[in-house]
Amino acid sequence: MKILDRYLLKTFLTTFASVFVILFFIFILQAVWLFIGELAGKDLDFFMIVKFLTFYFPSIVPMVLPLTILLASIMTFGDLSEHYEFAAMKSSGVSLMRALRSLTVFIFILSIAAFIFANNIIPYSQYKFINFKANIAQLKPAMAIAEGQFSDVGSYIIKVDKKSGPNGNNLSGITIHKKSVNGQGSTTIIKAKSGELKSSPDSKVIQLVLYNGAQFEDIIPKKYNEREKMPFAKTQFKKYNLNMDLSKLNKVDPNEEKVTSTSNMLKLSELTYTLDSLNKDYKKEVNSFTENIHVRTGIINMKAEKDSSNTTVPENLLDAYPPQKKLKFIDIAKSNVGSTTFTIAGTKDEFDMKEKNINSHWLSIYDKFVIAFACILMFFIGAPLGAIIRKGGLGLPIVFAILIFITFHFVNTFGKKLGQENGITPFLGAWMSSIILSPLAILLTYRAKNDLQMTINLDWLTDPFVKMFSRNKIRPSFEAEDRIINLDTISFTEDEEWRDLLKMSDASLIDTVYDSAKLGYSKLRRIKALKILDSRNITQADLIQQGKLFNEKYERLADANENYILNSKMTFITFLMTVVMVFVVLNNSKNVKLMILGVLVLICFYIAAFKTGQRHQEINNLLHRKVGIHPWLVMVLGFPFYIIFHVYNRVALRKAISGSSL
Repeated sequence: MKILDRYLLKTFLTTFASVFVILFFIFILQAVWLFIGELAGKDLDFFMIVKFLTFYFPSIVPMVLPLTILLASIMTFGDLSEHYEFAAMKSSGVSLMRALRSLTVFIFILSIAAFIFANNIIPYSQYKFINFKANIAQLKPAMAIAEGQFSDVGSYIIKVDKKSGPNGNNLSGITIHKKSVNGQGSTTIIKAKSGELKSSPDSKVIQLVLYNGAQFEDIIPKKYNEREKMPFAKTQFKKYNLNMDLSKLNKVDPNEEKVTSTSNMLKLSELTYTLDSLNKDYKKEVNSFTENIHVRTGIINMKAEKDSSNTTVPENLLDAYPPQKKLKFIDIAKSNVGSTTFTIAGTKDEFDMKEKNINSHWLSIYDKFVIAFACILMFFIGAPLGAIIRKGGLGLPIVFAILIFITFHFVNTFGKKLGQENGITPFLGAWMSSIILSPLAILLTYRAKNDLQMTINLDWLTDPFVKMFSRNKIRPSFEAEDRIINLDTISFTEDEEWRDLLKMSDASLIDTVYDSAKLGYSKLRRIKALKILDSRNITQADLIQQGKLFNEKYERLADANENYILNSKMTFITFLMTVVMVFVVLNNSKNVKLMILGVLVLICFYIAAFKTGQRHQEINNLLHRKVGIHPWLVMVLGFPFYIIFHVYNRVALRKAISGSSL
């Protein structure tokens, strides 16, 4: 291995290790926050909590590893470009692709390791984690009933709105679903305004005393026609004692493993074997159900009586039978239609669940390959992007890394959800994020290889909306020749202002012309000053040579500020639209069209925020200092805190421009 390869590999690995540790720690904290409700209040010792988190840690790796590779590659190659080390390599005849060679080999090895990890370690950890989680949830009978959520306690599912009292024994807003023995779901519901938990330490039964409530029980008649009326019985009570058996909850072994098969727990070989069995069973059940429906219609058993003497063909088939049989046939048909409809409706949900189970197994297969490919994809996005933006450290690289990874993760989650729900094929759902971002990797690699800068120009998208707020004002030209005015064509009366200007010295008149925009002078006053200077043999050409025809720096600053204000207005409007769409989508979470519209509005907000950030950065460059909150920080945290950023930056920029020495 050459010195260059060792240097690049060492630099990358150092950054990779530090970023991986930091991100892994962040995701661990997120896991602790996520499961704090299941860990707290159950008298678990420190060893069991560590064991719980250890089983969960491997499932974090598919999130952390691609993000680490993306961020580390941007930081490494951005730092090399920022310190002109790449320029030195290129002058020595080392191209970007040659510099990437050793790291590409390492990333390919890492992707293979990621596949092995996803195929062996993650399924085992999920197997241990799900069982351990299911067991510790039942270790503390006193905590069996949680506040604000449904809790499975013995043969009841209980939800309480609020718990009070020293031990949480006083309950209010109680809803109880009694489990059905025959597997038909919950047919008995009990609702009460308040209640009290009573139990003794040695008792295996906990008593729930309910006050001021009612019990609703569904009555399922034998005849299908009567089921459509949906009869039920309602019993009101002032006090009702409910005894719940907790013997099973007290006999929980946290190391017992009852859950043995979900798609996340299986290796590739086990998934393919399980899928084969699931597909065969599914086809067998569909065929069996089809034949069963056909038999239940009774058509097979029907034999028409032959009457050779009657050769006429009736218009209505029922006219060929006597009236008594007509009624019998109609009753049979009604019964068959109702029974068949009820059976199909129930079986449809069962088949949908089986299809989702099959799709989840396919998604689990593809996920193992997607994780490996994501490592390669993120490297070929991050490395050329770092070389293009020429920024290392934890500033701009973090912004790009987070935006790219959020896009990847959102599309991946959305695609897998659609794939599981049969909206698209599981293959397309699992690979959607990789398919969308692969062209970006190819484009960035091509531009970095050919030393082409990556400029993001969204003016064609935002300019039509910006013009709505610009009052059709024509942008000024900053070319000196374009600012020359033909004074011979302009005539005006000699007023008081003209006489005041005549009294001024040449230097004062030149300052009036030069700083007219900064001092807020009218165009007419500036023209009068130019006319007087011209009469004193100081032409506009002379002012151009002295650089005094106009204050280019200040006028560029004023123009940039005006564009910033227009873009910030557009961003603020899209922000308000996004807030409205968030509430609409939350209230209509099952409406896919509204969700897509909400995502499009959010994208419009970030496009507008990006343009506003560009204008803000342009002002910073003209002032040669940073003013307000960093525009790229607004891009990352812009949505939840945009109003604060919007007001603060507008005020800060106004003060900076008014106090500028330009």
